[in-house]
Amino acid sequence: MGNEHESPAPPPATATTGAVAMMGLDLQEGAQIPRKRVISWALWDWATQPFNTVLLTFVWVPSFLVSPFFLDPAVAASGVVDGETIDCDTPASTATEYCQALGTLDANLGWGITIAGVLIALLAPVLGQRADAAGRKKLMLGIFTALLIACQFAMVFVGGVPAHFWFGVSMIAVGSIVGEIAGANYNALLVSVSTPKTVGKVSGLGWGFGYLGGIIALAVVVGLILGGVLDGTDPLTFQFIAAGATVWTLVFTIPIFLNVPEPPPAPDARRVGFFRGYVELARSIARLWRETRPTFWFLLASAVYRDGLAAVFTFGSVIAGRVFGFGFTDLVVFGIVLNLVAGVSTILAGRLDDRFGPKPVILVAIGVLVLCCLTVFFGAGAGQGLFWVVGIVLAAFVGPAQAASRSFLARVTPAGHEGEVFGLYATTGRAASWIAPLLWGVFIAAAAHQTLYGILGIALVLAVGFVLLLFVKAPKKVAQR
Repeated sequence: MGNEHESPAPPPATATTGAVAMMGLDLQEGAQIPRKRVISWALWDWATQPFNTVLLTFVWVPSFLVSPFFLDPAVAASGVVDGETIDCDTPASTATEYCQALGTLDANLGWGITIAGVLIALLAPVLGQRADAAGRKKLMLGIFTALLIACQFAMVFVGGVPAHFWFGVSMIAVGSIVGEIAGANYNALLVSVSTPKTVGKVSGLGWGFGYLGGIIALAVVVGLILGGVLDGTDPLTFQFIAAGATVWTLVFTIPIFLNVPEPPPAPDARRVGFFRGYVELARSIARLWRETRPTFWFLLASAVYRDGLAAVFTFGSVIAGRVFGFGFTDLVVFGIVLNLVAGVSTILAGRLDDRFGPKPVILVAIGVLVLCCLTVFFGAGAGQGLFWVVGIVLAAFVGPAQAASRSFLARVTPAGHEGEVFGLYATTGRAASWIAPLLWGVFIAAAAHQTLYGILGIALVLAVGFVLLLFVKAPKKVAQR
């Protein structure tokens, strides 16, 4: 929905017209979207992928931030016996001071992410509402993208010493906050680059670009390792990686600001002060309940299963390293393969979304993810081969679930309220973000600190989200597609 879009806002006086607009008919019906605009929009996913893939999931956090680099030197030395590092995956090893200390690092990382989730839940919807009212979604996107770049640059100064641990956690947490808020405004621009017939395909393209960007970024890391430039035993390696991620994001976020138009402001949105924004937020939730009940229930159901999806990314690499013995290089190669599979599957799944609707795509994806989690738990004795196979299957369905969720919401968002509703989307997701980490910790603690048992907590959250989504009624525009 660019500046040339003239579709009227949903008239609040009549329930029928309001409901029709809330079902997503305000997307650019019949418009021809320039390819350059679509590609420029999708490149933002590509640009920000190093934070999620390289820094958070596969390299910087699992191989650096929660590694022996940040343990007391004497404790770190105790983890090496006869030249071999202790594997913290049995009751005997988890009782050692070394493994207990690593567990503490994992827990502290979780606390930092939890605090970030709370702040996102408090800030995202109000900032989205203000962006809607002022017609400044691109400005908000620019501000928070710049803050994400600043966080990545700050990670360059995290040395491999215990005194820097909390600074590293803080940058990951703050990066998660500003990245999520930026992502809410980025998602809100989806209607500027799609029509009702292409919204699923375009949403999938964005996710696909993100995964493919992750592949390239991780491939660069592998190339530098094989070329002898990077060494996983040297903290400077990870400072260099953070610097590279900073430059990557800075360069590839430029096109979206040059080529994607700003959607018009919401005609019925009022510009109010920050704290008054929470009153407007309550009114927005009440309006969703009255006029578009499916949107309300979808936000609730998606909050649960998206928490499970986030946990898969956050803790999957921890399981790979702690339970299956993946090293630094193993994780990077694993990440490349998974991103390749996820990128291709997400782009293809976008076409299934447009053909059958997003709800079936999401349900099938979540169901497969639950089976993947259970397979890893019960078949862990099979070793790395099993984890590779299950990881590839899991990657093929995580992306489609995410892209279809964004597509679903874009179809049921009222015109001019994209920032606000996608802010609510971020809020509901983060409001539930404590569930999977909590169950992860509870299951591990109940099993004598065996990390493998944490995957049962993730599977439980995904299963509950699956059941809740079953009862969400898709709007007619989606159901009839």
